[in-house]
Amino acid sequence: MSPTWQRRAVLLLCSLFTFGSYFAYDSVGAIETSLLPALSMGREAVGILYSVYSVAAVVSVPLGGILIDRFGARRASLLFSALVTTGAALVGYSRGFGSMCLGRFVFGCGSESLVVAQNAILARWFAGRRLAFVLGLALALSRLGTILSFNTEARIAAGLGFRAALHGATVLCAFCLLANLAYSALEVRAVATGTGPAPTVPEVGTASEEDPGGRDTGRHFGLHRFPAAFWLLSVLCTVFYSSIFPFTALSTDLFHEKWGLPLALSSGGGFWASIGDNVLGMFITAPGTSSLIMLASLFLAPAAGYLMDRTGWRTGPMLLGALLLVPSFLLLAFTRLPPALPMLLLAIAFVLVPATIWPAVPRMVPASRVGTAYGLMTMMQNLGLAVMTWANGKLRDTTHSYVVSLMLFAALGAVGVVCAVLLRRTWRSH
Repeated sequence: MSPTWQRRAVLLLCSLFTFGSYFAYDSVGAIETSLLPALSMGREAVGILYSVYSVAAVVSVPLGGILIDRFGARRASLLFSALVTTGAALVGYSRGFGSMCLGRFVFGCGSESLVVAQNAILARWFAGRRLAFVLGLALALSRLGTILSFNTEARIAAGLGFRAALHGATVLCAFCLLANLAYSALEVRAVATGTGPAPTVPEVGTASEEDPGGRDTGRHFGLHRFPAAFWLLSVLCTVFYSSIFPFTALSTDLFHEKWGLPLALSSGGGFWASIGDNVLGMFITAPGTSSLIMLASLFLAPAAGYLMDRTGWRTGPMLLGALLLVPSFLLLAFTRLPPALPMLLLAIAFVLVPATIWPAVPRMVPASRVGTAYGLMTMMQNLGLAVMTWANGKLRDTTHSYVVSLMLFAALGAVGVVCAVLLRRTWRSH
């Protein structure tokens, strides 16, 4: 296999790592109208299921980053993929809310660390080779899992029951584990033939840039080497994702309740024909409208990454993306304009910010600390998600409205604007 085709195979297989986990992550939100009656619980339960996932990520991702840097992303990613599949299966086979939370915890322990491993692998294979475009392309394929989840799971749950929808998510996670195994075999062969990327895991007792004497300094995290720009980037990442994902988790209910959008389209052509109709009619259903953000990312994230690689423009898109959050959420809170308009603004933000945040990390930290850096950033992101997903469901049950939640998301966008401005000044000063 030529080096070019080898890298293409790596990109395809690595992109598939997280396709199933993205699908499974939003399954509980996509089927909330079927799930909540079965659990005899309110909307706070969906927020808790998302929060348990994020708590697991907060606990596990720093360790995942260390495992990646210490033992290599390939080995670590296999462990994370196995945890994802196991957790998804536990959720599907659970017989109560407590066991479902346990499954989401196991799922969260693997899923976010798997994203970190995916980014670390691609950063090694494509260093200096349009990394932003590559990460954008991988993200786009992952987001396809979210889009399919929002546009198929509700119909599967309505036709076959909510457990069938959850079992379908497990099958996809297992398929992605197979893709990971295929990548592992590819990398082993590439390293053996001398066509793979250079290893970043230092030999025991050898010198490195961080530890010239070859001794363990006891500061494996290397936090003292992470610049102020990295921490600003991490805070921006946290507030941005803490507004987008908690919103989409319960947005199906918002669009159905406030705008009267249907949860699914009826079809006289049978079950699978109905699934196809719901995918094609995603612009006029509540779950489909929720997935518009991810749909834009699917098509535009690679293009945005390509543009960043060509121009080197990074802080500008971050600032614009954070700015767009504020009017988007306020329009949803206080107007009855068609929701597609503010969702379009959110979609643009969701293309710009991730396309610039993740490729910026390898430019800020030493190569041997990329896994740890991605792990720290993902930990902070999920700490925010753990709080905001629970708060969103709690506020909805308490106020019987989404206005307060949407105002809170707009405030997070304002914090992101401040971070982007400070980051822009920090980079210019260097």
